Amino acid sequence: MKKNGLYLVAPVIALMLASGCVSSSKYKNLEAEHETQKVELATTQAKVSELKGRLGIANTEKSQLQGEKTQLQGSVNEMKTALEQARKRRQETEKRLAEFKELTSKFSKLVNSGKLSVKMVQGRMTVALSTDILFSSGSAKLSTEGAAAIKEVNELLKSLEGRKFQIEGHSDNIPMKSAQFPSNWELASARAITVLKTMVDAGMPANQISGATYGDTQPIADNATPEGKKLNRRIAIVIVPDLSGLPGNEEIEKMVAPDAPATPVAAPAAK
Repeated sequence: MKKNGLYLVAPVIALMLASGCVSSSKYKNLEAEHETQKVELATTQAKVSELKGRLGIANTEKSQLQGEKTQLQGSVNEMKTALEQARKRRQETEKRLAEFKELTSKFSKLVNSGKLSVKMVQGRMTVALSTDILFSSGSAKLSTEGAAAIKEVNELLKSLEGRKFQIEGHSDNIPMKSAQFPSNWELASARAITVLKTMVDAGMPANQISGATYGDTQPIADNATPEGKKLNRRIAIVIVPDLSGLPGNEEIEKMVAPDAPATPVAAPAAK
């Protein structure tokens, strides 16, 4: 008979001995068999415990591997995002390089004649014209030659479709003090506005152009020499960069929606 995997050997042996049906040698054999079965049972139980332990370790290792897999997948996704951003930056750089080459080509005649220069200044494509060509000393009225130069520049800039421009007025460091222009800020501003209006009158859409003044705060040459002062007296026409294609711009625009209503601020509770 068998109960829960155990043979009920001992009771049977005792019963057989009581009835005188078994010899001493058979009893010993049965007892030895019983002990063997006990050892085998203990061994089986140990193996079961070992297998359970190994199963637990395997489950732990599986969880660790799953965690590592998740981390690796996250790293792969980050790399994909970084590569996509690098690709977009490269495309933007190539686009700007092509635009700069196009701009240089368009203005080559005026550049070669010494009327202007085309440069990259602080990451912005800039057309610079000396104010000595455009204006008389201390004046914000365009000379005949200056007006003709601005109109010629304007025609070339209009061919750059969809671009916006900022007209910047710059001066040397000689203080300007007059009733009309109390400082270099006012003189540089008036010259920038004069150029702006001349360009608008010549067909530049008003919503594509703006004006700014820097006075003598952004020299490009040493004001200690006459040559340096001449370079610093300039009108800079900056092609405003389009940042809409830069990585992350779309997400930023969604975060700062221009049409989103302002969040009301709760008034403090009365005390």
